[in-house]
Parts: sequence; C-alpha cells; structure tokens
Amino acid sequence: MPIFTASRLAPDNQLHPCRIEIDAVNVIYSKGYIFGYKSTAIVRSNIASVSIGTGIFFADVVIESSGGGRITASGFKKADARTIAGLLT
Repeated sequence: MPIFTASRLAPDNQLHPCRIEIDAVNVIYSKGYIFGYKSTAIVRSNIASVSIGTGIFFADVVIESSGGGRITASGFKKADARTIAGLLT
C-alpha cells in the first residue's frame, strides 16, 4: 500500500501535510489539523478521473469519483503526482 505525503514546504502543509494512501480497494486522503484530522475515502472502482496541475515546484492532484466526490490534494512532488495518476488510471 503506497503512501504519498505532501511536502511541508508547500502552502497549507507546514504543520500537518496532507497524505494519500492507495490500496487495492480504496484511495484515502487524510489532512491533519491542530485538533484531529479529516479523512476522505473513495472506492477505486468509482474513480471517474484523475488530473494533475503542476506549478514551479509542486503538483496538485484532483481525484473525482462517479458519485460526485472529489479529493483535491496539493504540495506533492511532481514525480509522486505522476505515480498517483498512473496507479489510479
């Protein structure tokens, strides 16, 4: 089960970077906060699209499900973003 963690140097990730975990059944997005965390899961068979937006240093990953759910994660290395897209498409 690969786990991809965003860089702490990216905006909005200094204290608690976001994380994407991919297993055989689910894609789980976790974002930590000062008190607790928020976690969103999408079943891999329901993934409708995966898109990547790249900047100068970091990349954003957007995962959309066929049911209307959306995961938007920012601050990943470009190579990690391409790997995430490759695993999910």
